[in-house]
Amino acid sequence: MNRTSTTDEPAAPAGGPAPRRPGPSAPAAFSYTPADEEKRRGVRRMKATATGLLLLVALIYVLATWARNSGITGWPGYVAAAAEAGMVGALADWFAVTALFRRPLGLPIPHTAIIPTKKDQLGASLGDFVGENFLSTGVVRTRLGALAVGRRVGAWLAEPAHADRVTAELSTALRGALTVLRDRDVQAVVGEAVTRRAEAAEIAPGLGKTLQKVVSDGAHHRAVDLVCARAHDWLETHSGFVMDAVQGGAPGWTPRFVDKKVGERVYKELLRFVTEMRDMPGHPARGALDRFLSDFAADLQGDTDTRARVERLKSELVARPEVQDIIASAWSSVRAMILSAAEDERSELRRRARASLIRLGTRLATDARLQAKADGWLEDAAAYVVSTYRTEITSLITDTVAGWDADQTSRKIEAHIGRDLQFIRINGTVVGALAGLLIYTLSHALGGA
Repeated sequence: MNRTSTTDEPAAPAGGPAPRRPGPSAPAAFSYTPADEEKRRGVRRMKATATGLLLLVALIYVLATWARNSGITGWPGYVAAAAEAGMVGALADWFAVTALFRRPLGLPIPHTAIIPTKKDQLGASLGDFVGENFLSTGVVRTRLGALAVGRRVGAWLAEPAHADRVTAELSTALRGALTVLRDRDVQAVVGEAVTRRAEAAEIAPGLGKTLQKVVSDGAHHRAVDLVCARAHDWLETHSGFVMDAVQGGAPGWTPRFVDKKVGERVYKELLRFVTEMRDMPGHPARGALDRFLSDFAADLQGDTDTRARVERLKSELVARPEVQDIIASAWSSVRAMILSAAEDERSELRRRARASLIRLGTRLATDARLQAKADGWLEDAAAYVVSTYRTEITSLITDTVAGWDADQTSRKIEAHIGRDLQFIRINGTVVGALAGLLIYTLSHALGGA
């Protein structure tokens, strides 16, 4: 009755269809391993023991019945009654145990071969049981609340060694993520995001407020001083260039000496103007520049035409290939900087991450309010997962069981629990014999009374 083949699939009966094999997308079936076959040999040994005990009580019943029929009175009746009840108990338990895995004696008795024929229903019932008793919102919240996850995680994370470990793992994960990412794709995303952001945000009012603040604080004076000083130095170094430029622009009919005199005069006046502007903080030209910058700052904030011109200039500037190349190359620089910091255990990034983890762990371990918040977030997240995806989680059980081959499932389950089930047969034999002996004894005692 019991097959001992160790092949992964049962052989097809003669003339019958081939055994069902799961398709490529079906859940993986049970694989019958050598370890399962070893357990199955233990099951066969226990079956032999239980069957031997049945044969023994049958032999005892035959001998006791023969002795009673031979005229021996007294003990043969008691022994025969005990043996008879023992056989009944053994046969009943053999039927019950066998009916779990196959049809006893191959007879089509209803409600037998339960595991092969009811496999899918058992899988569905198991999925429902898990869903109702393990994946319910109340159970998950109660269990997580009893664990005090926030306090435990905080105490663990507050240890410097543990913070070092988490920091190292985070650094490894960060390096792995940056390695997997394609630079071209990230550069395209960064470029598009920066460009879209630049085009969407109007910069003129912000520039106007900034310029107004700079002018009111006099922060631009140093820049003006630098420009005047550089202009003065340039004029002194390139005096001939200035005078040649003036002479080159003079009419052709003027005498050369006149052009030279005009050029020298223009150069001297220009040099004097720049020198005075450099040396005199209250120079009228500086005041005019301040008024111009103030007016321009106001126009940037309130003049529609000025703001529109600034936005057009911004769009043209952002659209230039040189600017796009700078935006795209920013990712390469940032990536290299992050990788270098993640690999260096003494980098500022690693040290700050470690310190932040220790502070977070210390707060979690000591701050009851933060613990309650963390536990609440975890409970809400777990409750959302089990309430939203409970069907998908339990379907993993039902679909997996449905994909198992019925015969393979029965054989594997029998290999794992069959040895214990054979003890039921042995116990049934012993208990049946004792019950039969008790009943026979009570019957005679009451009949004699």
